[in-house]
Amino acid sequence: MKLAENIAYFARTLRAAGIPVGPGAVADAIAAVEAVGVGTRTDFYWTLHANFVKRHEHTILFDQAFRLFWRRRALIEKLIQQMSPVAPGRKEEERRPEAGSARIAEAMRPKPNEPPQTREEERFSARLTVSDREVLRARDFAQMSAAEIAKAKRLIGELDLPDDARRIRRFVADPRGARIDPRRTFRRSLRGGGGSIDLAFRSRAVRPPPVVALLDISGSMAEYSRLFLHFLHALAERRRRVHVFVFATRLTNITRELRYRDPDEALARAGKRVQDWEGGTRIATCLAGFNRTWSRRVLGQGATVLLFTDGLERDVDQSLAFEMDRLKRSCRKLVWLNPLLRYDRFEARASGIRAMLPHVHEFRPIHTIAAMEDLCEALSAGRSAGADPRAWLRAVA
Repeated sequence: MKLAENIAYFARTLRAAGIPVGPGAVADAIAAVEAVGVGTRTDFYWTLHANFVKRHEHTILFDQAFRLFWRRRALIEKLIQQMSPVAPGRKEEERRPEAGSARIAEAMRPKPNEPPQTREEERFSARLTVSDREVLRARDFAQMSAAEIAKAKRLIGELDLPDDARRIRRFVADPRGARIDPRRTFRRSLRGGGGSIDLAFRSRAVRPPPVVALLDISGSMAEYSRLFLHFLHALAERRRRVHVFVFATRLTNITRELRYRDPDEALARAGKRVQDWEGGTRIATCLAGFNRTWSRRVLGQGATVLLFTDGLERDVDQSLAFEMDRLKRSCRKLVWLNPLLRYDRFEARASGIRAMLPHVHEFRPIHTIAAMEDLCEALSAGRSAGADPRAWLRAVA
């Protein structure tokens, strides 16, 4: 039966795109289609969706795969006619490509069958060679191809994220704690009628401090901001308290959008929310909006702020230094990540950079995966002397 064969081929496409579809789900989908007796494209869509999609983040991939796989005109209607006498067709409206379409198109692309080639055995020494992984770690994001960017996204997901857990003021139950927990002790004694006192102990809770990212998405930062968003998405998956704000000409909070597990869906939702992507740059105005509206909400409990920008502000006045100083006083650590540090002869001569440097704790590059690894190590170990911003000011002076 051609309908069953096409459903099996469709399941292979979903599996190649990253949706876990087993042979049992394929058999259930074929049986469901035959039992329901679907007669429209919408009924067929939701019948397959109920059998193949088990997690919410896979819906967007299934939707793109369904539109691409069954896009031939009247294909579904012709197949449904084999089991139903009425199969009304409906012309589907054309839509713009959405998130996940590239992954689906790559999964559906037929792999070329390379003819076997006979080659002579070659032997070489690998002592002085460098693996592709090491080359990709040192490659600048702006010089990567599309395939290298896809590999870089996978490497970012495998990074050893910072382990900077600290003791907080709250207490948790701990049988080996050094302090007695009076409330739990009294409750235990009341259970036995007060005849004996069973002491309960507690200790201070250990939690990682919040991470607040202020990300510049202006035109000069477009080649680096998207990959840094993948880094923040991986960080948000493993830590609860990660707040992400993007700015160009206005400040936008995209923390909720980055909570989706699928990175394509998360970035697609963030792109729909942000209205000034790759626009101009108004650093002082956006920092003032953050300090006035969000600083008291998200900068508690020793938060670490990651400021991702090149510092190229057009209209530099005293407000930029004032807002940077206020931001520094509100957090435990302010780390400035600047992709301009990829140049060996970089000098802090721009007026915006000179106004911001005195008010940060660390000044770091963020143009390669190796730089991201150094950032994770620095956040885990604490402040490092190699990222002292005062060294750049002394060099200019």
